[in-house]
Amino acid sequence: MKIAELRELNPGELGSKLSDLKKDLFNLRMQHATNQLDNPIRISDVKRDIARVKTLIRENELKEAAGR
Repeated sequence: MKIAELRELNPGELGSKLSDLKKDLFNLRMQHATNQLDNPIRISDVKRDIARVKTLIRENELKEAAGR
């Protein structure tokens, strides 16, 4: 997922995206533990997406705090 795509989302959508990515990561870890995962690189990709979403959430928080 590209950062430009994520910047278009509002804070509520970012929160739901974060929870979806966390669920995906959990499922991927379970598949990896049971040797059912075909592409283990997908785990690191999801982790990066989670980090991107968290970064944008934090940026939005800082913008709001600076605006006060």
